[in-house]
Amino acid sequence: MPLDLSDTLVVGISATALFDLSEADRVFRTKYKEDKETAIAEYRTYMLEREADALEDGTGMPLVEALLKLNQYQSKGAAPLVEVVVLSRNSPETGLRVLHNIRKRELKISRHAFTGGESVVDYFDAFDVDLFLTTNVKDAQRVIDQGNCAAAIVKEPPTDLDKMPAGQVRIAFDGDAVLFDESSELVYRMEGLEGFHKNEDANQDIPMQEGPYATLLKKLSRLQDRLPFSVEFSPVRIAIVTARSAPAEMRVIKTLRAWGVYVDEVFFLGGVEKSKILKAFRPHIFFDDQELHLEAASRVVPSGKVPYRSNSPLNKHAANAQTKITT
Repeated sequence: MPLDLSDTLVVGISATALFDLSEADRVFRTKYKEDKETAIAEYRTYMLEREADALEDGTGMPLVEALLKLNQYQSKGAAPLVEVVVLSRNSPETGLRVLHNIRKRELKISRHAFTGGESVVDYFDAFDVDLFLTTNVKDAQRVIDQGNCAAAIVKEPPTDLDKMPAGQVRIAFDGDAVLFDESSELVYRMEGLEGFHKNEDANQDIPMQEGPYATLLKKLSRLQDRLPFSVEFSPVRIAIVTARSAPAEMRVIKTLRAWGVYVDEVFFLGGVEKSKILKAFRPHIFFDDQELHLEAASRVVPSGKVPYRSNSPLNKHAANAQTKITT
């Protein structure tokens, strides 16, 4: 009988997000500009020669290790609490280095897809993926555009990473255009801070629409329910770290209440740099949609960028802002 994963948190992760394969990636990309066939051949040789070599942690490793440890609380006969699937553009042969390192780390990962250069996105429904972590911008964008699941382009591993709290999984989210839809963010971009505050205060009793990570937040809430702890003492701790401040704060809390989800901590920063709060919270990963916040945050905690949909007006605003910076 097929395994039912509908009640399981399933994380799909690329090999380059799980392990630091930046050197191998440079070998491929440097030659790819000149000749595709040569690039593939040299990458294959590079990986085969180093098949037994150890790999350093990628940005997604802390989250994967912490999540997999939660399966110690799995009830007998029940579906796993967490499943991790490696979804890689490597060929099966070049993927052996990844498999060797998974075994050396004793990571309880049994499902893999090696697609030999093809996009992995077509296989998401087959693996019931709830969250996809990757370094491939095109794959992440396609996932977001199709609404398959939550997806993030992981930043480089942090250079100033503190030790994570033992026995816990800590995840931090931005609010607008991540957990919540982008409508409030658009008000801010078009009407400024004063217009944003007026809009959010006036609509504080109207729950915001779901953003690209709302379903993931609800799946994490279900994971908390399945653990043998009251939600206040759950090893899964969730934080929202948002640039919002009063009078735009009430709508966030009331929206979460309407969704029926429990969040452990919320930080309304009102312009204070997020990286300082994140360094104190020590999440296994932080999700945000803006480079402005991710640039500093990614130096101290594992971080992932949430792409906007390709047809989102926010893309135009982001491009205009970048033009102003560079001109």
